[in-house]
Amino acid sequence: MADSGGYDPMRSRVSDDKMNEFLRGQLTGDLTEVPGIGPAAVKKLAVGDLDGDRITNTFQLIGKFLMFKGPDDGDEKVSTREHMEKVWYFLQEKGISSHRSGIVRCLAEKLNSMIPGIYDANEYIDESDSDDE
Repeated sequence: MADSGGYDPMRSRVSDDKMNEFLRGQLTGDLTEVPGIGPAAVKKLAVGDLDGDRITNTFQLIGKFLMFKGPDDGDEKVSTREHMEKVWYFLQEKGISSHRSGIVRCLAEKLNSMIPGIYDANEYIDESDSDDE
């Protein structure tokens, strides 16, 4: 079922070394500093009819990531799962066809280190425990 689409941290192919380097590193704004984003993805992110649709640096991508944490509807808050799905499908809509789960996971982990609670990796532990292969 997890292979049908959407965010799945188990599909992230970002190595622990790359992830740790990204988490510890300072952001420069260069989109390729995000593991999983290469030159083709940079071009795809920069396409858009409106300025708000065009992502040309890491800071804009983080801003877009944060925008998907809402909108809240009264007491109903956007859950971690819903948030990650929104970001994953945004990347898909932008034409990013590979490494989406890795990109989402990297952004989520990085931002969770800056804004604790924005991402809860524990929500995905049960899935990984039941998929022993």
